[in-house]
Amino acid sequence: MTINTSRRGFLQGAAAASAVLLVGVRPDGAVAAGGSDATMLNPFVRISADGRVTAIVKHFEKGQGPATGLTTLIAEEVGVTMDQIDYDFAPSNPEVYNNLAFGPFQGTGGSTAMANSYMQYRQAGAAARGLLIEAAAQEWGVDSGSLSITDGVVSGAGKSAPLGNFVATAATLDAPAEPSLKDPSEFSLIGNPDIRRKDTPPKVNGTAIYAMDLHLDNQMVVMIARAPRMGATVASFDDADARGIKGFIQAMTLPNKAGVAVYAEHTWAAFQARDALSVEWDFSAAESRSSDQIREELIAAVNADPEYSVNKADQAEVAARIDGAAQVLEETYYFPLLAHAPMETLTCTIEPLADGGIILHDGAQIPTGPHMALSQILELPMEKVQIKTMFAGGSFGRRATPEADYQVEAGLAFAITDRTRPVKLVWSREDDIRGGYYRPAVAHRVRVGLDADGQIVGWDHRIAAQSIMKGTAFEGMMVHDGVDHSSVEGVPDSPYQIPGQFVGLTDVAKATSVLWWRSVGHTHTAYVMETMMDMAAQAAGRDAVEFRLSLLEGGGADQERLADVLKLAAEKGGWGNAPDGRHQGIAVHKSFGSYAAQVVEISGGADDVTIEKVTCAIDCGLAVNPDVIKAQMEGGIGYGLGHAMRNEVTLTEGEVDQYNFPDYEPLRIGDIGAIEVHIMPSAEAPTGVGEPGTPPAAPALANAIAASGPRITTLPMNANGASFA
Repeated sequence: MTINTSRRGFLQGAAAASAVLLVGVRPDGAVAAGGSDATMLNPFVRISADGRVTAIVKHFEKGQGPATGLTTLIAEEVGVTMDQIDYDFAPSNPEVYNNLAFGPFQGTGGSTAMANSYMQYRQAGAAARGLLIEAAAQEWGVDSGSLSITDGVVSGAGKSAPLGNFVATAATLDAPAEPSLKDPSEFSLIGNPDIRRKDTPPKVNGTAIYAMDLHLDNQMVVMIARAPRMGATVASFDDADARGIKGFIQAMTLPNKAGVAVYAEHTWAAFQARDALSVEWDFSAAESRSSDQIREELIAAVNADPEYSVNKADQAEVAARIDGAAQVLEETYYFPLLAHAPMETLTCTIEPLADGGIILHDGAQIPTGPHMALSQILELPMEKVQIKTMFAGGSFGRRATPEADYQVEAGLAFAITDRTRPVKLVWSREDDIRGGYYRPAVAHRVRVGLDADGQIVGWDHRIAAQSIMKGTAFEGMMVHDGVDHSSVEGVPDSPYQIPGQFVGLTDVAKATSVLWWRSVGHTHTAYVMETMMDMAAQAAGRDAVEFRLSLLEGGGADQERLADVLKLAAEKGGWGNAPDGRHQGIAVHKSFGSYAAQVVEISGGADDVTIEKVTCAIDCGLAVNPDVIKAQMEGGIGYGLGHAMRNEVTLTEGEVDQYNFPDYEPLRIGDIGAIEVHIMPSAEAPTGVGEPGTPPAAPALANAIAASGPRITTLPMNANGASFA
C-alpha cells in the first residue's frame, strides 16, 4: 500500500507528535496553559503527545510521600491511572512554586505539602482534563458535556480515543478560569488504600539518584574541617601531612573563617586529608558552656517570672487559684539537645556551566534560600543559578536551615577555586552529629490546681527555651510580641478547655545552632501536657481517657476531632484491658492541623521495659494516600520513641560529646513489637502527616511506664529512671 503525504500534512503530523500541553498557575494564582515553555514556563502538569502525564512536584521527596501524593491529585483529576503518570521535581521559582504556608518561599516543611497543594494540584489537573475534553469536542464536533476521560481515554458521544490525540489542539486553547473539579464521590485514586508509592520501585531497584549518589566528570570532593565550638574561627592551618595523601588537591580557609576546605579527587582521599590537617582555632568569641550549665540556666529561668506572657492571662490571678486549690501538682521538666541524624548525611554539588552560571544538585528542602545565597556568594544573577532537586535520604528538618548552611559552605568552597570543576560537598556522620543544628534544649515548670471534686481550677505553665526563629528570615512570621511561637506551640493553643491557664516564656541563650526538628515545639510541649494530664487524672481518681474527654466536652470542631481520635485509639488499643503483666499509657495531641492519639502497651519493669504495641488514631482530614499516611505515622512514632528512650546531645566546654551511632543510637526495628494505625474517615481538607505522629508517642510511653514505675520528667528515659530490653 502506498501512502501519499503532502509536505504540509507531514509537518502537521510532526507537530502533533511533538506537541505538549502544560498547565499550571501564574504568579497571581490564576490557572494558565500553553504548548511550550515560552508560554507556560513553570507548569504543574505536563502532558505529551503520547499521552504520558507528568506531575511537576513542588515539594521535595525525603521519604514523606509528596511524589506520590501530589501525583495522585493530578492523576485523579485528569483521569489517568497511576501507571500512566510520572513525576518530576519543580525548578526553583518561588513566584509559582512557593509554599502557600511559608509566604514568598519555595520549600517543604511543617507538614504542609498536601495541605497547601491540595487545591492547586487538583485545579491544575482539572484544567488539563477540561482542555483535553474541549479539544476532543472540537475535533469530533460534539458537545463537550458528553465527554469524559477514564484511564487515559477520552470517550463519549459514541467515540473514544487516547487523550494524547488531543494534546496539540488542547495546547492552543485558553485554560478555564474555574476548572470543574470532580466530586469526591467520583474519586477512584484519592483515598484508595491500594495505591502504592511512586518512588518505591526506583528506590528498591537502585535507579533512584540521591544527592550523595551524584558523580560528575572532573568533580572535586570537598570536606570541611569545622570549628568545634559555635563562634570559633580558623586562626591558621598546616596541610603538610595532607599533601602526602594520594588524591589530595589543596586546602584553603573558607572566606568566613568558619572552617578549612579540603579538596580531593574522591571522597576517601578527602576524608584522609582532612583528618591529616592541623588547625589552630581562635576561641576568643566561642561558646564554652557545658550541658550542666545550660540545664541550670534553663531550670533557673522556669523558676523565675517569665520574660513574656504568651496567652495574656493574669499571672497573679492564676497563681491565687492554684494556691487556694485542694490539691496542687508541680513538676519541672528538662529536654536535651537532639540531632536530626538523617540516614543520608548532608551533601550537594555545584556544577559550573559554559555560560558562567551554575547548577546546584541538592536534596533541596527550601530551594529559595540556597538560590538567593549562591546568587550573592558567586555574584551571579538569579537566572544564572539553577537548582536540580534530587531525592533526599531523610531530613526531619535538617536540610532546611534559615542560613542555608551547607549550601553556603559549598558555595564558598566553590567560589575560592578557579570555578572550572564541579565541587561536591560531603558531610560525614561525625560531621552531622557533632557539627550540625539541634532541637533546642528546653525546660518546663508546671503547677496545676485541682478542687475537691478533682476539677482543674488553675494551670501555670512556664517554658524556657533556646529560640529557633529569632534572628532568622522566619522571625517576622513566627515571632509576635517577643514570643517565638515554635517554643510554646501546643500549650496555649491546646484544644483542652483548661480554666485559669497562664503560659509564660523566657528565652535562654543558645550554645549551638538550633533548628526545627520533627514536629518542632510539639516534641516537648506534648510530652509535658500529656504527662501532666495523666498526673491530674490520677490525683482526681479518674480514668485518664475520661478525664481528658471531660476537658473537651462542649467545645467546637477542635475539641470534637481530638476527642474522636482519643476514643478511637482507646477502643482499638484495648484501653483498660491490657493482658496480665502489661501496662498502658495514652496521649493525644493536635499539631500541624492534625489530631493524633496513641496507646502504648509495655511489659516488664522500669529496668527492662519492652514496647509491645503502639495503637495510633489519626485525623488528618481527607486521606489522600492512606498507605503513605500509615507509613508516616509509623515513622513518626518510631522517631519520637527512639529519641525519648535513649538520645541526647551533650556539650563539654562548648564541644559536642557524641560522634556517631554508637553513642547516638537510632531506633532499632526490634524496639517496638507492633504498630497499628487507624485513620479517621473525614471529608475535611487534608492536613499534615509528616510530623503529627511524633508528639504523642513519648508521653504515651512515659504514661505507660508511670503506671507501675517512675514518672520520668527529664529525658532521655534510659538515663532518668527507665531502661529498655
